[in-house]
Amino acid sequence: MDVAKEPIDQRSFRIETAASKEESKIDESGIDESEIDDSGIDDRNSADGTNNDANSVGVRNGNFFGLTCSTEAASLVFLSVPWDVTTSYGEGTAKGPEAMLAASYQLDLYDFDVPNAWEIGYGTLPISAEIKRENSRVRVLAKAVIDHLEAGGKVQDAAIQPNLIQVNQASAALNEWVYAQTTDLLAQGKLIGVVGGDHSVPLGYMQALAEKHESYGILQIDAHADLRQGFEGFTYSHASIMHNALQLQGVSRLVQVGIRDVCEAEMRRIRRDRTIVLFDDWQLKDNAYAGVSWARQCENIVATLPQKVYVSFDIDGLSPEFCAHTGTPVPGGLDFNQALYLLKSLVKAGKTIIGFDLCEVAPGASGEWDGNVGARLLYKLANFTCFSQTRS
Repeated sequence: MDVAKEPIDQRSFRIETAASKEESKIDESGIDESEIDDSGIDDRNSADGTNNDANSVGVRNGNFFGLTCSTEAASLVFLSVPWDVTTSYGEGTAKGPEAMLAASYQLDLYDFDVPNAWEIGYGTLPISAEIKRENSRVRVLAKAVIDHLEAGGKVQDAAIQPNLIQVNQASAALNEWVYAQTTDLLAQGKLIGVVGGDHSVPLGYMQALAEKHESYGILQIDAHADLRQGFEGFTYSHASIMHNALQLQGVSRLVQVGIRDVCEAEMRRIRRDRTIVLFDDWQLKDNAYAGVSWARQCENIVATLPQKVYVSFDIDGLSPEFCAHTGTPVPGGLDFNQALYLLKSLVKAGKTIIGFDLCEVAPGASGEWDGNVGARLLYKLANFTCFSQTRS
C-alpha cells in the first residue's frame, strides 16, 4: 500500500458555522482576535440567561457542557441511557452519562476544527431515574446468570431460565424506550447523540434511523467485534449489538475499526459476510510500522463507507490510558487524536453523519479522567455530526 505523498493541510479544514462566516482576524498563531471577550461575564449564560458565552465558567445546570439551549430549540439532542445490565466483566458504565455530564462543565468550548461550535445548539434530556432504577434491579438478575456460567453452568440450565427471561424482557423494553425517544426526536428534525451505558443501548436508535433512512452504514470504533449471537443467553447483550444491528434492513455496511479482541465465530462471520469490513488493530499497527501514514489509512477506511454514516463509538476502541475503568479494557487501540482524525476524515470526505452513540465510559472510584475523556469525545462527535450536515 502506498504512503500518502502529500500531508493534509490541517488549516484548510477549519469549519465555519453560520456565526463564523463573517470575516475573522486570525493571526499566524491561530487565535481569532474577533472572538476575544473580556466583558467579565462569569458563566456560560448571557445577561438574560438564554444564550451561551463560550469564555465563561460552566454552570452545573443539568445540560452537557453547561450550555443553555432547550431541546425544543436544539439542533442536536443528547439522550442518556444509564444501562449496563449485560456487562460481562467490569460494571459501572451505567454511571457513564453522569460522569461525562459532571466533567463536561469544565471543558473550554473552542474547537480547533469547528469555530463557534458552541453556538450550534445542543440540548440535553434529563437522565431517566426510572431507567436507572430498572437497571439496578435487572443487573442483579443478570449477574446471577453470569456467575452461574462462569462456574461451569450452561445457558440451557433450568436454574437460570427465570432470570434470563426477565433480563431479556427488560432489555427489549429498554430498546423500545430508546426507539420511542429517538423516533420522536427524529420527527422533530433533531440530530441525536446517545450517551451510554453499555454498548447494547443504541439498538433502538439504530432501528429508528433505519426507518427514516433507506440505507446507511455504521462506523464502529471498538476493541470488540460485538457480533456474538445472544452472548451468555442475553439476546441484547453488549457483545451482540452489531449482530443485532445487522438484522435491521436499512444497515447496508458495517466498518469496524480498532478491533483486537474477537472470538473464532466472529471472525468466521466477518470473513463470509460482505456487509462487514474489518480494520483490526493489528492490521492498522502493522501498516503504521511499515510506513503507511494514518492519513492514508483513514482515507482507506472512509472509502468503504456509504454516503450516510452512523458512528458507534465504544470508548474501549481507544487505548486503555484514555478509558482505564471501561467495562472490558484491552491493550492496544487508537490514540485519542487518531480517533478524532478519523472522524475529521469522514467529514472531510463529504460523508453525512446521521447520528452517533458513545458508550462504555465508566468512572473510576476516584477522579474524573474517564468522564473527562468521554466528555471531550462527546463534544467532538456532536460538532462533527452537525457540521457534516452542511457538506453533504
